[in-house]
Amino acid sequence: MGTSISELISEKIDAMSTSERKAAQTLIANYPLIGLRTVAEFSAQAGVSSPTILRFVSRLGFQGYPEFQQALQQELAAQIQSPLNRATIIQSSKSSTAYPLMEAAIENIRETFHHLSTQQLDDATEALSRTRTHVYLLGGRFTDPIAIYMAAHLKIIRSGVTHLTGQESNWRDQLIDMGKKDVLVIFDIRRYQDSLIRFAEKAQARGVEIVLVTDQWLSPIARFARHVIAGRTAVPSPWDSSTTLFLMAETLIAGVTQKLQNSSAERIRDMEQLRDG
Repeated sequence: MGTSISELISEKIDAMSTSERKAAQTLIANYPLIGLRTVAEFSAQAGVSSPTILRFVSRLGFQGYPEFQQALQQELAAQIQSPLNRATIIQSSKSSTAYPLMEAAIENIRETFHHLSTQQLDDATEALSRTRTHVYLLGGRFTDPIAIYMAAHLKIIRSGVTHLTGQESNWRDQLIDMGKKDVLVIFDIRRYQDSLIRFAEKAQARGVEIVLVTDQWLSPIARFARHVIAGRTAVPSPWDSSTTLFLMAETLIAGVTQKLQNSSAERIRDMEQLRDG
């Protein structure tokens, strides 16, 4: 699989000018649809000039705007594939390795962390390490186990951690207690879950800082998120792999543990004493 445009942005954003970053942020927040509009429409929404959009596209490595749009169209087609579509594609191709899914998962991890900037991880880790905030975690049909896993670890490290369970109506009830000092971690991969998107929009409207962990095609939740961490999920299977997302969750857990090492060590000691008692 080739490098996605969101990965190219993560890789190159530190070298971009201020106006090019505005273009990048506009694209991420409206991914991929704003990039499928005209240069003039893209530039107007980003609040930059048309030449800036063309320089932004060139910095990503495209020869021109049509080539950039073609890449976005291919990503959009991949984004909406169902497991049945993927099964048909896989059956038409043969793997040269004994364990193709394992090889693909390893490559996904390698490529994800190659394109992911340390600043993205540091910023998300910092948000999760603010002990005065309350951290909420939520996932979709296939990604909620990652949210549960991450919440279980964070609860050991720090106080004020809640995994949102049950139906969408139960999540909405939690909004009454959520505000500007809080952080919401959401896991969402293709085909993106409407209930998660609706909840993220409501949380963002209340000032909640959102950390989105998603795939390389970017959940629509990106438009509401302060932090977007994208990982590769495609493997030779009708089902996407969550291996990379689990590792990103573990990376964030490790980062928070390190930042809160003194208080977390004391908390763990107290917890062990309570268990022994």
